[in-house]
Amino acid sequence: MAKTANLYARIEPNVKEQAESILSTLGIPTSSAINMFYKQIILQRGIPFEVKVPQHTVVDVGSLTSEQMTIELEKGYNEMLNGEGTSANSAFANIRKDYHL
Repeated sequence: MAKTANLYARIEPNVKEQAESILSTLGIPTSSAINMFYKQIILQRGIPFEVKVPQHTVVDVGSLTSEQMTIELEKGYNEMLNGEGTSANSAFANIRKDYHL
């Protein structure tokens, strides 16, 4: 089918730059990536990934004060003592699995 429809969208410049850099590395033109995304919406009959608020937030340790860092370290230590969380081996195994490494 001929590609004759145009799509205009406003997007944050830094998001556009980062995404286009990755697509370029993969050798995928932006228009092809958008076309793939739309086809997945059709196939999945919705957004082709989960759209939800994450349970946990990532802590930017570079922006923490000494007191805040101590609190975060204590939280992690207490989770470890209570058997919560994930072992390093398990965490790295999950990363390798999720990113096909």
